[in-house]
Amino acid sequence: MRYAIYFTPAIDHPLTIAASRWLGYDVFSGEERPFPDDVALPAGRMSTVTAAAARYGFHATLKAPFTLAGNTTPAALEAAFDVFCRRQHAVRLPEITLARLGKFYALVPSQPSDPLQDLAESVVRYFEPMRAPLSVEDIARRKPETLTENERHNLEQWGYPYVFDDFRFHMTLTGPVTGTDTHAVETAIKTYFAPFIGKPLDISGLGLFIEERRGAPFVIRRWQELTGGNAEETA
Repeated sequence: MRYAIYFTPAIDHPLTIAASRWLGYDVFSGEERPFPDDVALPAGRMSTVTAAAARYGFHATLKAPFTLAGNTTPAALEAAFDVFCRRQHAVRLPEITLARLGKFYALVPSQPSDPLQDLAESVVRYFEPMRAPLSVEDIARRKPETLTENERHNLEQWGYPYVFDDFRFHMTLTGPVTGTDTHAVETAIKTYFAPFIGKPLDISGLGLFIEERRGAPFVIRRWQELTGGNAEETA
């Protein structure tokens, strides 16, 4: 069993609803969703395009999947999660946009956000004592030979290569997209997510995700609003 701390909007947020349909999976309920009818891609192609992202649900990684340390119980993790969320400020992103990160498409902030970076760093550090060390197999899955020296250090020290200065907030929408229909996929994403691209987004809550067994879809165990104060907006 593994846990993860991810950002995802609230269950009734329009972006959550739209992204669940896009991915064909609702991470709050753990149930499949029909792909939207107004996307110019056949259902079979949608399934292929979104499969890698759908298993995790719509999210942005803050604390990557981890197993619990031997001295930590699920109840203790949930209690710590609740306390953390009560202490944290929400963060307002003035605008999100679509980006291609390597072979993947994701929604990302259109400009850097120091409050968002601070929140991400706080999540990594706060929950680190509850994380068991990675196994040799887990480290190998990350292909450390392809990482920079700093990313390898992060992987060994924090269980994930992309933390602190190497962190980039992104809400993944696809698996790898290659081939002749790349343009069609990108156009479909832009059209479908047009109501959200170029608009603000509040990072107003966090999800405690759980993977019951390796390879199973993640589901949300708890979602908590960040209630430490008013949203901090990027300057």
